[in-house]
Amino acid sequence: MAGDVHRIERRHGDDGSQSGPARRLAAILAADIAGYSRLMGIDEEGTHARVMRQRRELIDPTIVEHHGRVIKNTGDGFLAMFDSPVEAVRCAIVIQQSMVGRNATLPHAQWILYRIGVNLGDVIVETDDIFGDGVNVAARLESLAEPGSVYISGGIYEQIKNKLVCGYQSLGDQRVKNITDPVSVYRVLPDPGAVRRARRSRGLVVIGALVACGVVGVAAFYLLGGRTLFSPAPEQVAGHPPSQAAATAELTAPTPTAPVPTAPPRGETLAEPEMVPLPAGTLAMGSNDDPSERPIHHVAVKAFAIGKYPVTVREWRSCVAANACKYVAKGEDDMPVANLSWSDAQQFLAWLSQATKKEYRLPSESEWEYAARGGTASRYWWGGQPQEGAANCKGCNEPYDPKQPLKVGSFLPNPFGLYDMGGGVDQWVEDCWHRNYQGAPADGAPWLEAECPTHVLRGGSWKSEPANIRPASRDQYDANVRYLTHGFRVARTQ
Repeated sequence: MAGDVHRIERRHGDDGSQSGPARRLAAILAADIAGYSRLMGIDEEGTHARVMRQRRELIDPTIVEHHGRVIKNTGDGFLAMFDSPVEAVRCAIVIQQSMVGRNATLPHAQWILYRIGVNLGDVIVETDDIFGDGVNVAARLESLAEPGSVYISGGIYEQIKNKLVCGYQSLGDQRVKNITDPVSVYRVLPDPGAVRRARRSRGLVVIGALVACGVVGVAAFYLLGGRTLFSPAPEQVAGHPPSQAAATAELTAPTPTAPVPTAPPRGETLAEPEMVPLPAGTLAMGSNDDPSERPIHHVAVKAFAIGKYPVTVREWRSCVAANACKYVAKGEDDMPVANLSWSDAQQFLAWLSQATKKEYRLPSESEWEYAARGGTASRYWWGGQPQEGAANCKGCNEPYDPKQPLKVGSFLPNPFGLYDMGGGVDQWVEDCWHRNYQGAPADGAPWLEAECPTHVLRGGSWKSEPANIRPASRDQYDANVRYLTHGFRVARTQ
């Protein structure tokens, strides 16, 4: 893959010598941080450390995952090149959505907001840099973009409009500095209908509204008046007056309110998850491997039952057949269902509880870790080091399919008889996200808040590195946004 991304064709003379610079058609992504100087003025060392950590943990891995190449980093931004316009836009949206979660626990004055522009153009490629109008247009799009948003050129739009489930707002042809011809500019929108409802008022300006397209999901966030609203309410959207509206398909995000659950239609078989009862016990929860996993604290977990496997595609399809779940899952029946939001999981649980007359729910974060450890206290349930063939993750086993998880139960169970408690799919739990365990419940209950836009994920996925499939490892994501590695397993109170 890397070889394909980096391969450059050069023109040669009749004698075989190189006759000019290497050129190629590429999707160029340019990004910078809005208000970087102000952030440095507030906390120079802290801001620098955060930006460097974001590059290591988010920016660089996301670019690689979408088959791109970082060309160069600047003090407050970066330039990347992609073979595919689709992957370039997906990458941009994943970065913006991930930044929402990272900013959620910080005061507004400390938020780091990227502006991103994506353009398709013919560029000159050197060993460590790229040049040409294709790069310049991407940079101009980035400078036009509102903080937290992605702007794309008409060339990118034409390539992705029928491939990604997004709404787009045409901002018309824009004159940009040092570019002779006007550039057709589009903003990615959270709702195709938002363009039609956008108000022209200059007092209400959208600073960020992104859709995680296709398998990436929907970034339902707006930064209005200095606040983050985790609500996909397009009637609150305003911005540049559109010269025309361009929209595609429906959103992938679920509505916050689940549909009324019903029993399966006649002829449909209810695929109820297989449960494993677990005894009450005490858990030393957390680790010192990451600040989010501290402090290690003791939790008294009550007896409960948890799914033997993550919810499968077959089980999910029963909910879809009953018209209680909206998302139509892909994959074989015995694969874990993926690309689900936390709200999707709640739809399934409401339906399953009514259909079976049993109270199903998501496990709490402490219940999940208790189950994942299986009574062990080591870094992984099988020992202190990653072990080949023990889990479905990147670097954990062969054969390995980078495009999808393996079927549930493909590896040995942990001591509690539970399968796939690390790797496979990231698993939603009930808890709201907190950046560490200071003040966490000690009774096994979920840690909830009145306003909870972001929830916890556990276990890592098939795309995760071994360190991220540890029982103690934690992650978080917007509750109403789908992502291709996210799934869940069910629990019941005994």
